[in-house]
Amino acid sequence: MNLHQAFMKNLKYKDIEAFVFRLWQREVSEEKISQKETELLDQWKIHVEKSLDKNHMKESAERVLFSLESYFIQPPIINHPNGFRKYVYQIAAVIILLFSIGGIFTYHTFFKPDVYVAKSGNEKVYLADGSVVTLFPGAELTVKKSFPADTRVVDLKGDAIFSVAKSKKHPFIVQADGFSTKVLGTVFKITQAGNDKAVDLYEGKVAVSYAGVPVTFLKPHQKWTNFGVSRTAAIISFKKENKSKKEFPSLLSLSFNDVTLKEVTEVLQKNYNINIIYPKEVADKKITADFTGGNTDENVEALAFILGLEVQKEKQIYILKKQP
Repeated sequence: MNLHQAFMKNLKYKDIEAFVFRLWQREVSEEKISQKETELLDQWKIHVEKSLDKNHMKESAERVLFSLESYFIQPPIINHPNGFRKYVYQIAAVIILLFSIGGIFTYHTFFKPDVYVAKSGNEKVYLADGSVVTLFPGAELTVKKSFPADTRVVDLKGDAIFSVAKSKKHPFIVQADGFSTKVLGTVFKITQAGNDKAVDLYEGKVAVSYAGVPVTFLKPHQKWTNFGVSRTAAIISFKKENKSKKEFPSLLSLSFNDVTLKEVTEVLQKNYNINIIYPKEVADKKITADFTGGNTDENVEALAFILGLEVQKEKQIYILKKQP
């Protein structure tokens, strides 16, 4: 008598039901399953699949998906005293049905997202729509089983380069840590290092969405970044010099939305290679400003105006002080 037979013989239906729910819970939460449980699942799967040919398995899976649709699309009936309980029991019945035809197999095949991880070196991922993603070491890409749909959505942790198959009708969206990038077909790179977020565009156009600031539209050879500061957005242009063919960065726009003066001045100092001195009591004052188009002097003057201060310049040092 094998492990599966012994298990089925010694346990009552309610015990089996409890065991099934426990496994389902651990499977969905990705909690580690013990070796004995894994052996039992393997035995269970073999036992179930022995009597099912490929056509039968396909038909069974389709029936399960059809059953699931009616339970998860319709809202629970809460008005009736037993409505919510009935809804929970219906879902429980569907879960039992899943396990009855090889639930673990069905879940992995039809529901569980595909996760790609670049462990040591770069790894290329070829998506179903023809797009190619190059993951850098440590990066993780999650692709749902529904991909590609009307909107092609993937989730990214870490850094990666995307070469997106063109489609005017089906936008491609990369959901990263706190921001997203939307394209129709292009080549771009996403970089995430702690609080620092960046999108480098090589071909086509992209729209970058980040909480607290307007949507940013990039052109080729431009970069979006938050400089590691929340509610901050900047566009940097990279132009090549004909003789050296080197790329020289140029800050095209810089926006802050409810950001402390201390953080604003740190960004300005780093990008303009200047030093800004201001009264300590205004360090935590929140600033909302758009420094698009102006030169260094004009932008510092604008900052001083917002604070109600005047500017005194000494070479590359700007002193913000109270007006007499």
